[in-house]
Amino acid sequence: MAANVEIYTWSYCPYCLRAKGLLEEKEVEYQEYCIDGDEATRNEMRQRANGRSSLPQIFIDNRHIGGCDDLYALEGEGKLDSLLKGSVA
Repeated sequence: MAANVEIYTWSYCPYCLRAKGLLEEKEVEYQEYCIDGDEATRNEMRQRANGRSSLPQIFIDNRHIGGCDDLYALEGEGKLDSLLKGSVA
């Protein structure tokens, strides 16, 4: 079963676009929360991300992954695919 992937973004954030690009390249479906001007959702993101407020913030199966660099680091370590398939890395 595929993992549940969620990503908090801004519309024109280059890191958000890069992270979504990797997910799309891997043909991963994800739930995007575009927080442009949405302080309530931004506050929710901060709580889920242990206070981190930079964008994007990415969650896989409710596990906080971090931002774009963290996502690419998992890819570089060969751990991303197992997370995306719903397996523990």
